[in-house]
Amino acid sequence: MGLFNKRLIDICLSTLALVLLSPLILAIAVLVWLTTGRPVLFKQLRAGYRGKPFTLFKFRTMREDCDAAQGRPLPDSKRLSKLGNLLRQLSLDELPQFWNVWKGEMSLVGPRPLLVDYLPRYSPKQARRHEVKPGLTGWAQVNGRNALSWDERFELDVWYVENWSLGLDARILWKTIRKVFQREGISLDGHATMPEFTGNNQ
Repeated sequence: MGLFNKRLIDICLSTLALVLLSPLILAIAVLVWLTTGRPVLFKQLRAGYRGKPFTLFKFRTMREDCDAAQGRPLPDSKRLSKLGNLLRQLSLDELPQFWNVWKGEMSLVGPRPLLVDYLPRYSPKQARRHEVKPGLTGWAQVNGRNALSWDERFELDVWYVENWSLGLDARILWKTIRKVFQREGISLDGHATMPEFTGNNQ
């Protein structure tokens, strides 16, 4: 019954968000198009419930700048646009993921969805993060976000899986609102977001 109620809450709140925030979503889409170009949305395969891949949507925050000599993309910190940086600080780049929540690929609360490439790199304990749907926000996000190390992040993800309740979800949602306005934990020191997870075989 708890999981049914969680899904019902996801549908109701994501529908409400998509309707009420549609003017803001449209305005951001236009700004991204004018300052960064097309495509407006960044799409990427991420690992969902039980590791099943799905397409995650975000507003595009990086330019497609490359090194003139080698033709390789520049580091994230150099490709991140001014608008993109602001969108990330306010978590507005994540707004299109309400569509992922509405479709049932994500939940409002759960471990953040990571790259499909990471699946074989997890330890058995770390892989438990996929026992629930990934979330728009999560326990790790309100306890450090990207400023955490990978080990710290996964510990918090697994703790959420083991201690999940609707009450905990409500607590995380409330703390998320506060964190967004405080703009904490947007990146790990020395990185625009998070470094690649290479695995640790623990």
